[in-house]
Amino acid sequence: MTQEKIIETLLDFIVADDERAIVGSTTSNEVFNEIALELYRYQFSFNDPFRHFSSQRGRTPRTVKSWQDIPLVPINAFKKLCLSCCRPDDAPYLFTTSGTTETGVKGKSYHSSLDVYDASMTRGFKEFFIADRDSIEMSVLYPSEEVMPNSSLAHYFSLAIKNFGTPQSAYVMNHEGIDFEALFERLNEAEVNKEPHALLGASYSYIPLLEEMRAREISFSLPAGSRLFDTGGFKTKSNAPTLDDFYTDISRAFGVPRDMCINMYGMTELSTQFYDQGNVVCPSVKFGPHWIKTRVVNPVTGRELPQGERGVLAHCDLAHFNIVTSILTEDAGIATADGFKLLGRADGNDARGCSMAVEEFLNAAQT
Repeated sequence: MTQEKIIETLLDFIVADDERAIVGSTTSNEVFNEIALELYRYQFSFNDPFRHFSSQRGRTPRTVKSWQDIPLVPINAFKKLCLSCCRPDDAPYLFTTSGTTETGVKGKSYHSSLDVYDASMTRGFKEFFIADRDSIEMSVLYPSEEVMPNSSLAHYFSLAIKNFGTPQSAYVMNHEGIDFEALFERLNEAEVNKEPHALLGASYSYIPLLEEMRAREISFSLPAGSRLFDTGGFKTKSNAPTLDDFYTDISRAFGVPRDMCINMYGMTELSTQFYDQGNVVCPSVKFGPHWIKTRVVNPVTGRELPQGERGVLAHCDLAHFNIVTSILTEDAGIATADGFKLLGRADGNDARGCSMAVEEFLNAAQT
């Protein structure tokens, strides 16, 4: 299958309703599996490190019969190897991770096209965040795409404003940080005009904002229909609040109920995002659209674990077609009946298992 045909197939699947039969008696799950196997054949042919790794594990397009059998690529491999079906120099779009404090090495995701990425984002954002609205005024606590051209999150927010923001929507963060005066003026206007408002940003962006509001002794009571969006969590920040305290604080500060405080879970190494239905209870259950599937696995064996048992999250994202669809994260989680709970970074045996998986992948991919 050519790249053009792959893009056409994925766009058709993304806009389809995952609850209905797609063609005759063929279900969405069956179509998902067919597309995943087609993408595996494509990536096996054109992604050299992935092909080497897959072959060394005895997995080839001839032997892999299900999306669950596609080898999982450890997320840290993105920092070591070029995982792309097109030549990096031919990829017009590159998203990079923030790097690490120890080495500064960034993970890289090369995109030959953003048509599928953009369709994935807009369909998911509409379904899980915008929901019953066509548009809403947004204030974004993150730099623009012009400031951070290689940030997948900056691109994500640009799509949010472009597709779902009112003309009054704006960024309220720049090189110097949050423009508190502009933001507070916008929130005051929302209160006066009784127009719902959406505040979106990285989780850590809310911390200095809350500190400034406490210093000024101000809070807001945003109109009904307003919502708060955060993503990224706090990772290794030592002074990070608990999730329960964080959502209590932002709910009180902006007068938005916790069931309208939505967390998005995403990463540069994927092209699809997960959402929850608010954070009344933490940790919340995360959901993904029908073109991504998640398992909780043992990182050493790759064996899927039963519901309620802690393991490491593994995702199969059809939208990530130019790179690899199936990745092993370093995020701990628990499977639920209708999604999964994100428990933070893997530690203990799970963390050691992730490290072993990375070493195994690198040794196989470089031979």
